[in-house]
This record gives sequence, structure tokens and C-alpha cells, in this order.
Amino acid sequence: MTRGGTIDPAVSATQEAPAAERTAQAAPAAVGPAEALPHLLQATLGPDEVVILLLRPSLLYIPLSSLGTLVASVLIGTALLYAARFQWSPWTEGDAALIGGGLAGLRLGWAAIDWWYHLYALTDRRILARYGVFRTQLYEAPLSRIQNTVVVQRLRERLFGLGTLGFSTAGRGTFDAFWEMLRAPYAVHRTVLDAVERYGRR
Repeated sequence: MTRGGTIDPAVSATQEAPAAERTAQAAPAAVGPAEALPHLLQATLGPDEVVILLLRPSLLYIPLSSLGTLVASVLIGTALLYAARFQWSPWTEGDAALIGGGLAGLRLGWAAIDWWYHLYALTDRRILARYGVFRTQLYEAPLSRIQNTVVVQRLRERLFGLGTLGFSTAGRGTFDAFWEMLRAPYAVHRTVLDAVERYGRR
């Protein structure tokens, strides 16, 4: 999903989870004061700011975000294994398996580092999203500026009960930031809406 990209109008902010799901997935409780945040986010908050949610993507983000490379690694490994049967091949079957497995391992390792640097926070004043390994990006928007929210579930997310939240601020026709591959996305969405209603309208 492209950050800042447009969203299919068919997927609207009014999309709701089934009643059973909403009942079973209780909204997370408040985390505590701003000191609960990692150092890079603490600097943006006031000393009395209350952290309501502190999230990372589900651990399934690691394999799901790597699917394309993992499939390519299997195809490459299979092709090399097949070629290893011929005398002209400079590699053995063991070499082929090592190359395919190595490519998959490198991609999963990078995805794990990328997962670690994804951090999302909801406070009684603002929405935050931090991501990026070499170039860190920090999105910050006061609750009073949040105009629209959306829950998007791509097929691979729906299969595992995950979802992505999008946020847009007043005066913009696109979504500015996303909280990707969250567990219990509709419960998180409800918590965000409650915070916007309670703290963003005062």
C-alpha cells in the first residue's frame, strides 16, 4: 500500500466489523504517560500527554511483506536444483538450496528490521506513526485535525485477521499515514474514533 495514496471509495471509514468480532475484541487500555514511548517519540510529546495505544504491526508483517521475494527465492532455488542435475552446471544441489534459502533468509531478516522500526502511537492529543530503517519518517497529527479514518483489509490480511488503518487530516483528499497489518483492526479503529471524539473535539 502506498502511503499518501488514494483509497478505493468502496472501502469507507464507516466499514464495521461483525458484531461478534467487535464484542470479542475489547479495545486496548491506556498505556500510560509519555515516558512509555521509545526515546525517538518521547521528544514530540508533552510531559503530561497520556499514551492510549502503543502498537507495532503484527509479527506476521515479516513474512507477509516478504511474499514476493519468498516466492522468487523458491523459484530460483527450484531452477538451480533442476540445473544442478546436468554435468555443465557449476553448482551442486546443496549450493542451489543454499542460494534459495539464503535469499529468503536475507529478505526475512530485512523485514524483521523494518518491522522493528514501525511504531504507532495514539495519545490524548495526537496520532503518530514512525517507520523507516535508513531514513526515519515520523507522521504526527493532532486529533482535532483527523478528518477521516479507514480500515482496509487486503486478502492476505483478512486471512489472518489483520487490517490496516488509514488517517487523513482536514483539507486533504488523500490518506496521510497508515498503521499497517494490525491485530484486531476494528477494535483499534474504535479506540481511535473514541479518542478523536473525546479529545479532538474539545
